[in-house]
Amino acid sequence: MVFIFTASFAQKFNWNKNQVIAHRGAWKKNKLPENSIASLNEAVRLGCYGSEFDVWMTLDKVLVVNHDPEFQGLTIEKVNYADLLTKTMSNGEKIPTLENYLLEGKKQRTTKLILEIKPSLISKERGIELTNASVEMVKKLGMLEWTEYISFDYDYCKRVVELLPKAKVAYLRGEISAAQLKADRLTGADYHYSFYQKDGWIENAHQLGLTVNAWTVNTAPEMQWLLAHQVEYITTNEPELLFEELKKTPLATGWKLRWSDEFNDAGLALAKNWSYDVGGKGWGNNELQYYTDADTSNAKVIKGNLNITALKAAKDKNEYTSARLVTKNRFDFKYGRVEVRAMLPKGRGLWPAIWALPTEWKYGNWPKSGEIDIMEHVGYEPDSIYGTVHTEKFNHTINTQVGKALKINPYDGYHVYAVEWFKDKIDFFIDDQKYLTFKNNGKGSAYWPFDQNFHIILNMAVGGNWGGKKGVDDSIFPATMKVDYVRVYQK
Repeated sequence: MVFIFTASFAQKFNWNKNQVIAHRGAWKKNKLPENSIASLNEAVRLGCYGSEFDVWMTLDKVLVVNHDPEFQGLTIEKVNYADLLTKTMSNGEKIPTLENYLLEGKKQRTTKLILEIKPSLISKERGIELTNASVEMVKKLGMLEWTEYISFDYDYCKRVVELLPKAKVAYLRGEISAAQLKADRLTGADYHYSFYQKDGWIENAHQLGLTVNAWTVNTAPEMQWLLAHQVEYITTNEPELLFEELKKTPLATGWKLRWSDEFNDAGLALAKNWSYDVGGKGWGNNELQYYTDADTSNAKVIKGNLNITALKAAKDKNEYTSARLVTKNRFDFKYGRVEVRAMLPKGRGLWPAIWALPTEWKYGNWPKSGEIDIMEHVGYEPDSIYGTVHTEKFNHTINTQVGKALKINPYDGYHVYAVEWFKDKIDFFIDDQKYLTFKNNGKGSAYWPFDQNFHIILNMAVGGNWGGKKGVDDSIFPATMKVDYVRVYQK
């Protein structure tokens, strides 16, 4: 009987297992008031892991839920609760007390309540009093299992840990290191997502056993970056969008991030990730550009993008300069999902490419060891993107290459160009639309040399046998391909 009772009690909570925390409840899509009972219930209905809300203390020490220090023109800390009751939210609700908010949340057992203790505008002492009173209310209502805690005041966070050593507590402001959070017995960081773009921050936090939450994340690219880097939680005003992005993330189908460059630094691309192919002798295609060596005129990281720029500039008997970045001997890999988000330049004579070549050339020189063209575009075909493979038996010199074009507009926005490379096939995607599959026919390396390490190449050629087939328009320069990120996943 004891065993049956214990098992039943342990199973009465069924917390949602996802990364979605609704910021001030799920309010935006249905135009509900923020921090209202209605927005809390909508977050529960959506199935969010958590619903975040903010707590203040009135002059007469009633705890109420509201984000801003003012409610309908009244400064919460300087008025009595009765004064607040003279105002209403847009849906007719009165400002919720913490007690009422928690009791509403207690009606369900799937969505956590993420209680943010707002820093007092009056004094530190009053803020600590608010912290104590919030914890006492949670305890009084038997809500310990439902509630997690966050604050922009580090002393408040440490006070919660003192009062509730087993509570989940995360800090918001961002200046405290992961090591210090761990030393002070907090369970996680809940920082603006930009803090996590520092190299290794998330990985270090995870090694210390901390959870990572990011606020406030409202666009798909930011969501996908955080999901790729395996954060535990994302706080958002757009929970519906985040649920859709969760379905699209490679992690949903078993991929795990192995290597990436998000281009969050400035200046040259990180030397630990990229080197440069240098020179101007046509590159086997009668190309017209000279590829420079670590020259910010042609390859520069600016505001989260790698900018590969072709210039009309003389260099070593060439009329144009550009850049070709490679991961060779810095990151080489066999099998996986390669994903590159990029926006292409427009102009006749340009030939931007995202592709991969073998590192060891196991079966001999090109094309015997293979080539995977993840994305190629020639400027005289302004609406077409090509995916192609080259092998000894399948290549353009004998008109047997295997490839396909997809019609999109590559100029006015970013697109995600990807391949998924397995032992038996390579699938090609643009924005998650699969448009080409190349299968291993089992007849050997002449048909399938893709059983060895390859490396990634990003470049912008000018002219050449294909790119320059209809000449070069010199009015288009400078021309820049913007690369938002490169990610490689493996299973």
